[in-house]
Amino acid sequence: MLTISPKEIPVAKLHSYLLGAIAPRPIAFASTIDAEGVPNLSPFSFFNVFSANPPILIFSPARRVKNNTTKHTLENVLEVKEVVINVVSYNMVQQMSLSSTEYPKGVNEFEKAGFTMVKSENVKPFRVGESPVQFECKVTNVTALGKEGGAGNLVICEVVKIHIDETVLTEAGTIDQHKIDLVARAGGSYYTRAKEGFFEIPKPLTSLGIGVDALPFEIKNSAVLTGNHLGMLANVTEIPSKETVDKFLKEHPKYVNINTEEKHIFAKTFLEKNDVISAWKVLLMK
Repeated sequence: MLTISPKEIPVAKLHSYLLGAIAPRPIAFASTIDAEGVPNLSPFSFFNVFSANPPILIFSPARRVKNNTTKHTLENVLEVKEVVINVVSYNMVQQMSLSSTEYPKGVNEFEKAGFTMVKSENVKPFRVGESPVQFECKVTNVTALGKEGGAGNLVICEVVKIHIDETVLTEAGTIDQHKIDLVARAGGSYYTRAKEGFFEIPKPLTSLGIGVDALPFEIKNSAVLTGNHLGMLANVTEIPSKETVDKFLKEHPKYVNINTEEKHIFAKTFLEKNDVISAWKVLLMK
């Protein structure tokens, strides 16, 4: 293990480690306006939702590491305490990246990046027409975390109006994670496209899984199954019965008389298809 004391390495190096390890991060595409009414648009990946009642979003425009200057977005929210946070979908990511260019103050990034300026209803900053969800927010507080380069500034925003493109909704009126097609930030120049990497983990909230500690020794110490696989197996409420396993064996004679390693390989195949019960049946065969 590489062990690091943050104060003993350059801030730029620390910044790289933090962003490479804490990823992917959602993107706040923040639209602000200065006291003279000049718009600004810039993305920030130090961002998330922190409360539903009241609805609070927080993003952090950090001081520049190289020269300790502040960004126009921070200066704007201190002048006009309003912001629109637009989410970023895959079909707008290249334009979003372009808008992150550090244009001089007064340059309209909406125009530079080719985005549509949409008038907001409750705040002065404009919305990004191409964004599938836009949050109009009042800035309730700005907390500086330091005065040196790399220091963040927490911009605490209360959502006062939400605009959602109906094409990303399901028939039930919820946001379809495939249709919204969000992107997120990773380390270096990397991004991730959420819907390309989707997988599901059943939430163990209403029922208790048997737990990894209840797994048979042979399974728990498998050289084939990973910790993720063990977690999936341990999230069942009960192990399949002998009758169920025998029936499965009759339906799949290819699993007869296979050794332990082969059983684990076949079980892994089922687990990677999210078929936990079939994996259990293979593992329990004698």
